[in-house]
Amino acid sequence: MSSGLVQTYRSFAYNNAWANHRLLTACARLSQAEFEAARAGFFPSIQRTLNHIYVIDLFYIDALEGGWLGPRAWANEVPYPSLAALKSAQAAMDKRLLAVCDALTSELLAGLVRINRDTHVQTERRDRLLMHLFQHQIHHRGQAHAMLSETSVAPPQLDEFFAEGEAPLRAAEFAELGWTEGTIWKP
Repeated sequence: MSSGLVQTYRSFAYNNAWANHRLLTACARLSQAEFEAARAGFFPSIQRTLNHIYVIDLFYIDALEGGWLGPRAWANEVPYPSLAALKSAQAAMDKRLLAVCDALTSELLAGLVRINRDTHVQTERRDRLLMHLFQHQIHHRGQAHAMLSETSVAPPQLDEFFAEGEAPLRAAEFAELGWTEGTIWKP
């Protein structure tokens, strides 16, 4: 595997953190009642959908870090009932994923991750597990995005992947996150 592939995984982690920031910032304009309101989706509210993303991130990122948390990660399906607390927790989780991806090498990408499933240990290649995690996040963010469209808050654009010509359009958000384009695309 080439260093270019490592960069691809890093950029996916940064895009994930940026998309979470964008979506949660938009959702912060909801009242608590709107955040909790029943809506059509795999999980029945924006609150439960966004908490699900956090919980599954916790499960897999812990495993990627070598932890053994396992299914205890989802013992509480809504660990962050308020958006403010969830936004802070998700940002911290995204930083953990960024650290995992910033430390990647070609050898680590091809390495194995042990996942505690309580009844057995699942073993996955790190690259495949990361792609699974990114896909999971994209899937459920899309559901939350659709639910948000049923509110008075306009859903943010989430279908971009750091097009070079659009860097000025995300500069303010990158500044909020403490990033520059160079942070993501460093050699």
